[in-house]
Amino acid sequence: MRSSAEKQTRSSGARMRDNWRRLNGPARISGVDLARGLAVVGMFAAHLLLTAENFVWTEPETWTAIVDGRSSILFATLAGVSIGLVTGGSTPFPDARMAWARWKLVLRALMLLALGILLILTGVPVFVILPAYAILFLLALPFTRLRAGTVLWTAAGLAVVMPLVQPALAALPIWEAPFRDEIDAMIGWHYPFTVWIAFVLAGLGVARAGVTGLAVQLRMLVIGSVLAVIGYGLAGLPSPARGTYWDAVWTDEPHSSGVFEAIGSGGFAIAVLAACLLVCRVGAVRMLTLPLRATGAMPLTAYTAQLVVWAVVALFTLGDTTDYFGFVALEPFWPMTIGTLVGCTAWALLIGRGPLEWVLERATRSVGPSRDADGPSGARQ
Repeated sequence: MRSSAEKQTRSSGARMRDNWRRLNGPARISGVDLARGLAVVGMFAAHLLLTAENFVWTEPETWTAIVDGRSSILFATLAGVSIGLVTGGSTPFPDARMAWARWKLVLRALMLLALGILLILTGVPVFVILPAYAILFLLALPFTRLRAGTVLWTAAGLAVVMPLVQPALAALPIWEAPFRDEIDAMIGWHYPFTVWIAFVLAGLGVARAGVTGLAVQLRMLVIGSVLAVIGYGLAGLPSPARGTYWDAVWTDEPHSSGVFEAIGSGGFAIAVLAACLLVCRVGAVRMLTLPLRATGAMPLTAYTAQLVVWAVVALFTLGDTTDYFGFVALEPFWPMTIGTLVGCTAWALLIGRGPLEWVLERATRSVGPSRDADGPSGARQ
């Protein structure tokens, strides 16, 4: 008979092999995990570094500016990819199964909203993206039955039209009312769903187009790069008129919701995703990116852990969770980033699914057929 220690060792080895296959096997889309991992690290950098004001290719000292705005837009685009994958991939689910998948997304959206509110209450001075995520998931639901072309053209139209409307929405009386800051935080208005739905639909559209196909990935790289060049290039041209309205519209500034941010940064997100999908076709490169992919397999856990650790460290070292510059002066970016990469890799190999991703999956298991849950919405690839 084997001793209990031998059985435990055998069981641990089997679990690690299962977790390795789960993270590296054909059931996962490694490039999507890699892109999520980059988005998480980019958001860490945007939160924890004093980044340059403007990005200039020829000036390396300004390259930190690339994370501002673009990381969160990449995150939103990847949320759309996850929504597309859990609702059928390249072929939308039939009606009955689609109904169950939608209810799961509704429940996950409500849970993300609740978690986002809890993170806001920590007082950490960042714009928490989860409430906006929750709203975007709900807004994307009517589009989950549509084919790739329809979704992508809708995303393109919204990316051009909604930035033209956004200044009027930003000037509504509600933003001068009492509790405006609380309303802003509760709906994630720093990431306005009126414009950002275009990024989610772009992700949903590429999932419907067949994001695992080489031809689709190459088209994504070319089209995303062209959109980035067009958006950022046109932003440097003089606006057609002067005034507050055109200043708000004719810009590619991060988090401006300007038309050229929507085009340029939306294209950038598609190109980055395509590049990640393509490099992960090379086995050696895919293995080298394991820590980023492991982090990308549990982005909700990584994002939440960053803010919780921030709140705890700031409270004990500064006595105030809201002191942004005091916390950044502690130079937390590298310790928190390396700790997250190492922690997520160890967790993924030794335990498996991220803890918050596991909670979301368990909570929605009773809603229709069970599916694995690893994406930012609790969605498996």
